[in-house]
Order: sequence, then C-alpha cells, then structure tokens
Amino acid sequence: MEEFEIKLLPILRQGVAIVKMVFFRRLKNHISEQNPDREASENRNLIQETLKKVPLELVDMMVPLTDALRIQVLCDRQEGIDSLSILVHANELKLLLVPREIPLPASFMKLVRELGNKHDLLLPPEIRKMDS
Repeated sequence: MEEFEIKLLPILRQGVAIVKMVFFRRLKNHISEQNPDREASENRNLIQETLKKVPLELVDMMVPLTDALRIQVLCDRQEGIDSLSILVHANELKLLLVPREIPLPASFMKLVRELGNKHDLLLPPEIRKMDS
C-alpha cells in the first residue's frame, strides 16, 4: 500500500464514521418524533420498519449513506477485507442509490464536512483541513 493510501484510509474511515453518527442521530430523532410514546431502543421491529421508510422520509440522507457505504467497502478492500455484503444488504433495504457513481475521496470529504457542519459536529482536524 502506498504512503498516500496509508494516510488517506484512516481519514476516509473517519468520514464514514461521521456519516454513520449523523444518520443514527437523524434516525433516532425521526423515530422519536413519529412514536413519541414508545422507547425505540427497545423495539427492533419499529427500527426495521423505519429503515424501510428512509428513502422516502429521510431522503436527504440517501447520498451521504450511499457514498459512505461505498467508501467503507473500498477502504475495507484496500485492507484485504471483503465487505461487499454491506452494499448488498443496503441495496435490499433500498438504502443505496445504485446509479450513483462511486465518490472520489475529495468529494466524499467535502460532503462529510458539509454534513458535519450542518449538524454542528466537531470534525477531526484531518477532515477540516483536507483540500476539497
């Protein structure tokens, strides 16, 4: 693995983690708003049903999710891990925008910065300073 890749992979993984964090927060808030009288953390079926509605009710998360999932699989592949099943499962749940192209690292990190800023997350310095 080249030195550039060795430095880039952890930064991309941080970006994936930020998208996951924002998605979890959005999903949790959405479930709470839709079901104010229920504890979503105790109801797996409610969470599964809500995941099926993400493409319609959390449409703004579809691009970040698609890009983060693809970047995660690419990073895994560079490290010898076969995680293609993640994309297959996401596609089954309709959480993957199939016709969307795989993002370049710079465009993915730009998306992560914008998403993090929009959700008032303190971004790691590596992500804040990465050129767009």
